Amino acid sequence: MCSLRALCSGLPLRPLPENRGRCAGVPHAPVRTPGLSPPEEQLALRNALRYFPPDVQELLAPEFAQELRLYGHIYMYRFCPEVEMKAYPVEQYPCRTKAAAAIMHMIMNNLDPAVAQFPQELVTYGGNGQVFSNWAQFWLTMSYLSQMTEEQTLVMYSGHPLGLFPSSPGAPRLVITNGMVIPNYSSRTEYEKLFALGVSMYGQMTAGSYCYIGPQGIVHGTVLTVLNAGRRYLGVEDLAGKVFVTSGLGGMSGAQAKAAVIVGCVGVIAEVDGAALRKRHQQGWLMEVTNSLDHCMERLSLSAHVRLWRPLLGVGSRAGAKHPLSWPCPHSREARKKRKPLSLGYHGNVVDLWERLVHELDTTGELLVDLGSDQTSCHNPFNGGYYPVQLGFAEAQSLMASDPAAFKDLVQESLRRHVSAINRLAQENFFFWDYGNAFLLEAHRAGADVGKTGAGKMDFRYPSYIQHIMGDIFSQGFGPFRWVCTSGDPQDLAVTDHLATSVLEEAIAGGVNPAVKLQYTDNIRWIREAAKHQLVVGSQARILYSDQKGRVAIAMAFNQAIARGKIKAPVVLSRDHHDVSGTDSPFRETSNIHDGSAFCADMAVQNFVGDAFRGATWVALHNGGGVGWGEVINGGFGLVLDGTQEAEQKARMMLSWDVSNGVARRCWSGNRKAYEIICQTMQENAGLVVTLPHEVADERVLQQALRL
Repeated sequence: MCSLRALCSGLPLRPLPENRGRCAGVPHAPVRTPGLSPPEEQLALRNALRYFPPDVQELLAPEFAQELRLYGHIYMYRFCPEVEMKAYPVEQYPCRTKAAAAIMHMIMNNLDPAVAQFPQELVTYGGNGQVFSNWAQFWLTMSYLSQMTEEQTLVMYSGHPLGLFPSSPGAPRLVITNGMVIPNYSSRTEYEKLFALGVSMYGQMTAGSYCYIGPQGIVHGTVLTVLNAGRRYLGVEDLAGKVFVTSGLGGMSGAQAKAAVIVGCVGVIAEVDGAALRKRHQQGWLMEVTNSLDHCMERLSLSAHVRLWRPLLGVGSRAGAKHPLSWPCPHSREARKKRKPLSLGYHGNVVDLWERLVHELDTTGELLVDLGSDQTSCHNPFNGGYYPVQLGFAEAQSLMASDPAAFKDLVQESLRRHVSAINRLAQENFFFWDYGNAFLLEAHRAGADVGKTGAGKMDFRYPSYIQHIMGDIFSQGFGPFRWVCTSGDPQDLAVTDHLATSVLEEAIAGGVNPAVKLQYTDNIRWIREAAKHQLVVGSQARILYSDQKGRVAIAMAFNQAIARGKIKAPVVLSRDHHDVSGTDSPFRETSNIHDGSAFCADMAVQNFVGDAFRGATWVALHNGGGVGWGEVINGGFGLVLDGTQEAEQKARMMLSWDVSNGVARRCWSGNRKAYEIICQTMQENAGLVVTLPHEVADERVLQQALRL
């Protein structure tokens, strides 16, 4: 095992590390099929070798060429470090600046095997959300960060560390761009080639910006989404006894099991990958696992006697296989009848699950599900993000690599069946929404029946969760604000939890409007529940949804606590890119923008630039994320609080802009709630002056003018 100091000393060349290849004990990314021509293969190999001096190129070239042939990309497995990859306490990193040490802490958390989906391929989540493109980039980045001073900025081009450049102490220490491809060439096909060539990278959202905090982030978002779905669709505050069916237990979607228990409903989550199921069950996030559809139906019906098949979870096993054995069920009475929370993992394809629910409805008249969604990585449907129902997991992986066209055909057929089953259930008192993973977009492209009469190109039969559930929250300036305690001490996290709760309680006591009070109350409940539900995976981090006032006040409280020694080390503030201002995505974050600008990316780009000169420690701008490559532009930031007055000033200035930018844009698009919030914010800040829209007072003016 190498030390952190060795990890920061540059590429290990003399001697070269042993080539151990791919580890058998960890999950691996699906084989990519970039379709490179022979000249392009040579270019990919040449690009990889330029990280290394000539005296080792002859040795490395054959193994890099083999990786390209076998896996469709050169990951440089030889250079995967022999170190326990995790977020170490910040003082252990050999750095010249606190900011650099905090960034290292965040990078290593993104690659922690307990956090990362495919750690050896440097994928944090979403099937292809890369931290780096190869391991040489990791070593060089760590070396640059250890050298960096307060008058330098590290520049990252799609995983590649371009170098340290002179800057000022007030400038960001790190500037990241991922996937910034010329628009006419930002297609999926071109992306596969560019990634194989090692010149571009899909950073998802917080993978490539080093701000992922494990599945806790999406747990929180899913908790709020399901709570608000219950309020909107079912008219209830209490979800006890209600059933939520969905799919995906991977890097982010694994959060759904925990979210179901927190909100108090019955969650049934399908997953084809046995390794993902095992991981969530071992974490305690899944209460039960089965590969029997009969058992799933029993747990959702009014039956009181449960027979639980022991799951066959070997990697590559065909979903649906059973052992003729049973094990005691710790929840022996039926969950829905007893109104007890339950997270049940179904080892199989979600299409089979949906079709079985239709069968139960058609044969018994019983509707066993209330709410439904999907969290497969459908933004990447033909490279492992969505597995077709016609094949087992291992068969699908094999066909994906050997015959991509045939695999695509099966995926699209599966999507059509998937939607058909949902459509039948939706004829009853069942409600489905798109979770922003491009499910409806890809289903539409596959020819599934998701059309909506008279709809625009962003609207389908079912709404996205932004359109119906979370969009109003963004318009009020609420979004996923998060922080990381770089000491690595759970006690520091407990202190921040208490401070954040106190800030929100004081805001409520001071008087806020009912909509804001509801959001604050939901988040106070969330923080109080968080420790009980063991949500920390990796770094000592927390997330909550807050507006501009709340974010600034929480940041001030943290910074003062650091200055007084109540928190032992710096705290990194961040957020999901999926936020008020951070993302332009017409099928998700900006799907409720109706002035024609939903396909414009000015907001996200302006946010990236504005955060940079208002005090962010690092900033990132990405193509892709959530709904896929070419479908979205998004950005994020990291801001290190170290207890200084300078940190407080930066936080106040940057966090205010980071929210107001998006609220102002949503106001200009015609959103009434955003209009109210930005007007209130202008009254509280004399320096803020926003252009406000005038409504067309009489629609007949338009009609008469256009008849001229």
